[in-house]
Amino acid sequence: MPTITKRKQKILELMEEVEQPSLGLEAIKALKNVCKDLSKFDETLEAHIRLGIDVKHADQQVRSTVVLPAGTGKKVRIAVVAKGEKIKEAEEAGADIVGAEDLVEKIQGGFFEFDKLVATPDAMGMLGKLGKVLGPKGLMPNPKAGTVTFDIKGAINELKAGRVEFRADKQGMVHVPLGKMSFEAEDLMKNFAALADAVLKAKPSAAKGTYLKSVYLASSMGPGIKIDTKQLPFEIKEYIG
Repeated sequence: MPTITKRKQKILELMEEVEQPSLGLEAIKALKNVCKDLSKFDETLEAHIRLGIDVKHADQQVRSTVVLPAGTGKKVRIAVVAKGEKIKEAEEAGADIVGAEDLVEKIQGGFFEFDKLVATPDAMGMLGKLGKVLGPKGLMPNPKAGTVTFDIKGAINELKAGRVEFRADKQGMVHVPLGKMSFEAEDLMKNFAALADAVLKAKPSAAKGTYLKSVYLASSMGPGIKIDTKQLPFEIKEYIG
């Protein structure tokens, strides 16, 4: 039989009294206790959601964005590719890197010192040749992600405030970081409720049967706790109305 490590044993002990499926807030509190006792760094709370969709069909794709009320706890470096007056707007809005053809050339040369790339619609032509470079890194601007827009100021403000993108993968799973475990439990719950609400609203009309198959919350290095999907709508209403 495999040996149970001291860490694993401690996790099992801490999780003995956790009811599963659990309410979101109770799951978050339990995970915070695990991190407090065992973690040597500030872990991230993660949501893992299995959806009842068939991603092979174009009309059952799930992709959208949500602004996490308490933020992500991470400083987001934003690069903007634009033209004319929008370059000045981006600089005034607090973009970390701004440019046009010059920035495109830097990226083509291997420059990736940014977390999000925003572009105005009239500048997307310049980025077309970088699809194979930006796509695999998840950095290609996309209208559905709110990163192709003329509202540069609004996009930058939302990204810095905690806007994150979510999309279902080939297995119909959505994985989203919800903030640092050092956040207050209530703040993490607000973020979770905002995400859950956005995922529910993104349900494709073509999806049939049970949409939320399962929902788990976990910390970076910690256990996963199954969430009671029947109670989740009531928690969403309590935290975001």
